[in-house]
Amino acid sequence: MHYYLVSVASNKFHGSEPLTYSSQEPLAPGSIVSVPLQRQSVLGIVIESVPKPPFATRPVLFHHKLPPLPSTTLQLLDWMRAYYPAPLGITTQLFLPKSLPSRTTKQASSSASTTSHDTKPSILTGEQQQVLEAMNPPGSYVLHGETGSGKTRVYIEQAKRTAAANKSSIILTPEISLTSQLLRSFSEAFTSSELFVLHSGLTDAQRRLIWLALLKSTRPRIVIGPRSALFSPLSNIGFIAVDESHESAYKQESMPFYYAPRVASKLASIHAAVVVFGSATPSIADYYLALQKGRPILRMKERAIERSQAHETITTIVDMRDRSKLTKNEHLSTPLLEAIDTALQQKQQVLLFINRRGTARIVLCDTCGWQALCPHCDLPLTYHHDNHSLRCHACSFSMGAPTACPECSNTDITLKSIGTKSIAASITKMFPNATVARFDTDNRKGERLNEVYERVHTGDIDILIGTQMLAKGLDLPKLAVVGVVNADTGLYLPDFTAQERTYQLLHQLIGRVGRGHQASAKVFIQTYTPDNPIIKAVASQSWHTFYETEIAERKTYQFPPFYHLLKLSVSRARLQTAIAASEKLAAQLHEQKLPILIEGPAPAFHEKSQNKFTWQLIVKSKTRDTLLQIIQQLPRDWSHDIDPINLL
Repeated sequence: MHYYLVSVASNKFHGSEPLTYSSQEPLAPGSIVSVPLQRQSVLGIVIESVPKPPFATRPVLFHHKLPPLPSTTLQLLDWMRAYYPAPLGITTQLFLPKSLPSRTTKQASSSASTTSHDTKPSILTGEQQQVLEAMNPPGSYVLHGETGSGKTRVYIEQAKRTAAANKSSIILTPEISLTSQLLRSFSEAFTSSELFVLHSGLTDAQRRLIWLALLKSTRPRIVIGPRSALFSPLSNIGFIAVDESHESAYKQESMPFYYAPRVASKLASIHAAVVVFGSATPSIADYYLALQKGRPILRMKERAIERSQAHETITTIVDMRDRSKLTKNEHLSTPLLEAIDTALQQKQQVLLFINRRGTARIVLCDTCGWQALCPHCDLPLTYHHDNHSLRCHACSFSMGAPTACPECSNTDITLKSIGTKSIAASITKMFPNATVARFDTDNRKGERLNEVYERVHTGDIDILIGTQMLAKGLDLPKLAVVGVVNADTGLYLPDFTAQERTYQLLHQLIGRVGRGHQASAKVFIQTYTPDNPIIKAVASQSWHTFYETEIAERKTYQFPPFYHLLKLSVSRARLQTAIAASEKLAAQLHEQKLPILIEGPAPAFHEKSQNKFTWQLIVKSKTRDTLLQIIQQLPRDWSHDIDPINLL
């Protein structure tokens, strides 16, 4: 009889150490098995053999006749377990498909269903060549490249070099919606059998087949996808690209709360690979740490696109306090509407950005002041005109829109604040001959950005209206006008990253027309605070000015990169018990006299959610290990997020 430590993949296992099982046959480390857990059969990963334990063990139920997971994968799993404390069952699930058949299935093929492009690649620019030459030896590199400077081309060329060395590559993108564009670019340089796309939008069966193909592969592969692509079972990785590396979508917002750029860095270290963090607006903290540790920062400023004419982008700040600018619509300024009209006449494309879904964010009665709030979260319900409903975007509660105030029976219900649907309705009415499409998380299947990418790219859709997904990395050759409906939306959120996120978002939006496809492009930033330094810095494209100001504030107020953060949260059915629990923990931490700073207790940004009240503590320390020590002693009903990217 043989005995093994097995890391089980189940959210029902809350322990932090592997379990011991017996097996009649010898098993190699990394072998994938099915084992009993309570009354279920779950997948697990064999970690190592152990002597016969002094307690009774349950037997391995089934050994899946597959190649073992690479030893590098086991190293990453072990590191994740220590670096991002969480129930081991949840962490292990990152590395395996949801299920595996007990019998051998057909050989899986690439998921990259691409059209073959006989496109002759353009000649590399001088900057691109310099960057590629600089990405040696293996290690970590920050690629600070302006929008349109050709960062994707650098990734492609580095992936070619990596494949020639018989090694695989992972190309990360922050959003599923951008995988289609990356796949299109990479398919011009690689065959479909070399390319794999892996993301949560695929069915479980599709993901399983792709995972199996990667595990069994003996040739170099290129995996494109969001953060979960990091856990692909690749045995020999030579290159990892983290595109748009500043994006908050790289942070996992549930256990184990990992941050993909940090995991990518560790994975590259394990494989002795090159890892590149590419962005036009690098993370403030990451940029500072790269400078402090002497890591290379590679700069690209020139546009890579070949063109016969000069390109000019004119950015206009529109003061929305000036009502003379709102002669045709209360939310869309006259200069913006005139630019849209001109662009449509010239068969050009328009993008309107508003970071609010729905039709109206606030529904209230002008007579008595009643407001439509979620009964579970106390948050304003959002009105959706297309199905005449009110919806909570926190817990998904929905109800029919009232025809009269439930408090005073007044029939004049006021809709305040705007969303993507109301802007789309207004634009469709003003430009009836234009093809208008809205893109946000309310899109139904078949309407999503990655599903209609070709129509967007070719300009079949005249006016794009949407949320942040439209700001991230899209290359739109016919785009000539960008309108930011309200630039102030996220600027005054009570969070240490609010200014950074606003700058990054607006810079990215300007970048959608900064690629040089059109001879002239226009950007309109509508704001009620035109003199705000962030708005001015974005309009003048002064990234380093913004960086110096922001890093000084972070140092003054003891935020990353100068301190590590730990967010501790507790939820209770009653407000007073939530407050009492948070005060008790704060007192216990103070008594330990650890080298930490404690802020709070205070209510969470969304204090009430799903009928529970949440209060939180923010713990700061210059030593991350101190925060890990605090996590180990937390009461069972407390949740934690180490290295949070925001405190909302």
